[in-house]
Amino acid sequence: MANKKHRPEEALAKLRQVDVLVSQGQSVAEAIRAIGVTEVTYYRWRREFGGLKSDQVKRLKDLEAENARLRKAIADLTLDKQILAEAARGNYFSIRGAWRNSSFAAPGLSG
Repeated sequence: MANKKHRPEEALAKLRQVDVLVSQGQSVAEAIRAIGVTEVTYYRWRREFGGLKSDQVKRLKDLEAENARLRKAIADLTLDKQILAEAARGNYFSIRGAWRNSSFAAPGLSG
C-alpha cells in the first residue's frame, strides 16, 4: 500500500464508509481492506475522529495548527526574554569570553 496522507475530511468519509459496510454484513477487517487503509490507521482515525462531524474535524485541525503556531511564538518570546535577562544582569562578558576561548575565534585574538 502506498503511503498516502489523507485529509481529515477524507478520513472521516472512510470511517463512515466502514460503518456502512459493517452494517451491510461485512466484517470490520473486510470493510477496512475495502477502503484501502491498514487496521492501525482505521483505529487511529476512529480514536481521533470517532464521534465528530466533518465541520468539527475541520475546526479541530484549524485549532491544532493555531496551537502549534502559538507554542512556537511562546518559545521564541521566552528565549528572547532569557537573553534580555542575561544581558540585564551583565553576563554578556561571559558570552564574549566564551567566544574568545572557542575554536571559532580568529587566530591572534586572545583576551
